[in-house]
Amino acid sequence: MKRLLWLGVGLAVGAIIVRKATQKANEFTPSGIATSLSESAGGLVESLRSFVDDVRVGMAEREQEIHAAFAAGELYEDKFAELRDDEGDRR
Repeated sequence: MKRLLWLGVGLAVGAIIVRKATQKANEFTPSGIATSLSESAGGLVESLRSFVDDVRVGMAEREQEIHAAFAAGELYEDKFAELRDDEGDRR
């Protein structure tokens, strides 16, 4: 009875190891590599879309601030003028 138990445990462990090894080997086949690359590219594209959406929201908020300051007659303070080249010097 004890031998039958250990035989069953060995068969179960062996089956699990074979299944995991087969899955790992499939990752290195051309179709497995293609699947992995497509998933990675999809994640990259989604991250890029999210970044672009965040930038657009920030731009819209800043534009509203500028329009509100202009409508109120306040002087527009360009906080980022020193970070970029001054185009006025080139003209």
